[in-house]
Amino acid sequence: MKEVNELVHISSKTKWHCFIVLTFLVSMVAVSGCSQQGARPAQQAVEVKVMQVVQKDTPITYEFVGAVEAKNEVQIRAKVSGNIVAKMVTGGATVSEGQPLFRIDSRQYNSALLTNQATAAQSEALLANARKDVSRYNQLASQGAIAQQTLDNAVAIEQQNAAAAQANWAKVQQAQEDIEDTVILSPLNGRIDINDLSVGSFVSAGSTIMATISSVDPVMVKFSMSENEYLRLAKNHQDASPTEWGGNLKLILSDGSTYPIAGKIEQVDKGLTTGTGTLSFKASFANPNKLLVPGMFARIAVQSEVRPGALLIPQRAVQQMLDKTLVTVVVEGDKTETRPVKMGTKIGNMWVVDEGVTANDRIVVEGFMKTPPGTPVTVIMIGPDDLQTPAKQ
Repeated sequence: MKEVNELVHISSKTKWHCFIVLTFLVSMVAVSGCSQQGARPAQQAVEVKVMQVVQKDTPITYEFVGAVEAKNEVQIRAKVSGNIVAKMVTGGATVSEGQPLFRIDSRQYNSALLTNQATAAQSEALLANARKDVSRYNQLASQGAIAQQTLDNAVAIEQQNAAAAQANWAKVQQAQEDIEDTVILSPLNGRIDINDLSVGSFVSAGSTIMATISSVDPVMVKFSMSENEYLRLAKNHQDASPTEWGGNLKLILSDGSTYPIAGKIEQVDKGLTTGTGTLSFKASFANPNKLLVPGMFARIAVQSEVRPGALLIPQRAVQQMLDKTLVTVVVEGDKTETRPVKMGTKIGNMWVVDEGVTANDRIVVEGFMKTPPGTPVTVIMIGPDDLQTPAKQ
């Protein structure tokens, strides 16, 4: 029994010694790790371009995406059927009202005119003979030489022949109109589309679309705005109608240039579009140089109120991630901070900030992709005139 107790005592001492050694080794490793971490070099500053928030009285302009449309657009359909025997216009050409475009084979309509003229002449002869009979029977009836029934029959025949003659002359007029309709004329001034109909093609009256002509001056630009945007514009203009506050519209083309002629709102939809909750407008723009073409996309700029002391930052400094809008701000100690912001309207290459920054803030314009929050930076200050060069992130 004594030997067993001694073995247990020896085993416990051994475990205790092992525990002490293990604890010492762990402590050495921790100290070594801390020493290595403390020896790391400090994080180097990242060079970024920064711009001070601009504060100034700013005319607020709202922009809406629109599409250019023809003010008038007409599909040309033939009123008579037949083969095209002449094409007097080239696809894409500018045409004038009344200008001949196509000619349809008129031979069958010429024949119909001659036939109807002959029938009408025959009706006129019968009518003339019936009128003579009525005149003669009137004299005889006044003398009591014939029965009244005989006169009444003669009068009825005269009326029938008169109606037949009138119907036949109507057919003559229709035949003449058919011949005139074999020449297709432009119904308005505009530009004809590039069509595939050529000489020899058969067209059916009322169904075959021979061409489409669109007016080119002026043109319409259709755009939509939300209910809140409409209310804001109306209230800022003392609840005036859109045709009043929409009288000096700017058109920004897809290449960023501004169309030199101002436009005005001419049409307002009867109500909000179901589903989208937007109100549609059509604005008219003069197009003397034919620069604007139906199908073009452009932006309509509507000037609203002047906001005193508005805060503006470059558009390219704004980061949009999912449902968040962020900017990178250089704070005290020249370190970065990411800040959520609420944006207003765009003014050229700047953007009005409604919430999130102050006039004293410095906004990172270039380099924010390399500067997560807390990154030390080397600041290069730039101004609004330096924003013309492309950003490098």
